[in-house]
Amino acid sequence: MTDSDTSANHVEQLRLQLKEVLQLDLDDYGLVEQSTGEFNSTFLGVQLNSAFQPIYDIQAGDLIGHEALLRPSLGGELPSTPEFTFTYAEQAGKLVLFDRVSRTLHVLNFRQIYAENGLLFLNVHPKLLVSVNTHGKVFERILHANSVPTGRVVIEIQEGLIDQDKQLTEAIDNYRDRGYRIAIDRFGSALSHIDRLWKFAPDFVKLDLNLIQKAEQNDRVRKLLPGLIKMIKDLGAQPIITGIETQVQLNIALEAGSNLVQGYFLAKPVTAKELRATSFLKPNLAKAKLLNAA
Repeated sequence: MTDSDTSANHVEQLRLQLKEVLQLDLDDYGLVEQSTGEFNSTFLGVQLNSAFQPIYDIQAGDLIGHEALLRPSLGGELPSTPEFTFTYAEQAGKLVLFDRVSRTLHVLNFRQIYAENGLLFLNVHPKLLVSVNTHGKVFERILHANSVPTGRVVIEIQEGLIDQDKQLTEAIDNYRDRGYRIAIDRFGSALSHIDRLWKFAPDFVKLDLNLIQKAEQNDRVRKLLPGLIKMIKDLGAQPIITGIETQVQLNIALEAGSNLVQGYFLAKPVTAKELRATSFLKPNLAKAKLLNAA
């Protein structure tokens, strides 16, 4: 069997799987497998690509997983933003399908990075959390069809954007019952609710990226950061300091006691192809380990 025959069989299997799960024909959302093995999609006239930003365990000098980020463009040339495209899909009455297409795209491309290991951090649109009753059920079928267990998927929730405690609790419980892990995202922003940390008992708490920037500029914030990290750990969650863009910010994260870090200083979001072609452990990470040991 030739490579082209193998690829054709793979795409045909995908066509059948996704038609059953998403109730859409492959051609309806333009899912295409590139020569690199990556996938992109064209849905509602918007081309969608995946990018992945690593999340590191600075103490172990290891990579724990990647956050999947949507990279939309108009006509494949004019960059757009995820916020714009999700709003556009919502106005077209296609928000649920658009979300499923985006997640499917991320899963297919994630497999290019990690076949068996590593966590996939996925953002969920706030309106879908409180309006869709089958939280995680349809997506679970997509994961199983691609041999990715739910235990490797971390659902990122911006709880500050959701007012309804009851619906949010139900959604989190539904995801957790199916084996997903939960991350509270952008904690420490003006909209965050500190009492939700012990209400929802997340596995991870991702700090708002502005916190590390303020800590670099303000000694009082810098002194408060270790206490916040300790509180999160005492509640049984793992804190992740995000938005690290400088060596100083990385040093502050280390001093604050956060093992898990993410940011442009360590690695920018790139495609699965680019990640495969480069070392996962960047020189900045190795340097940070040496500084921490000193």
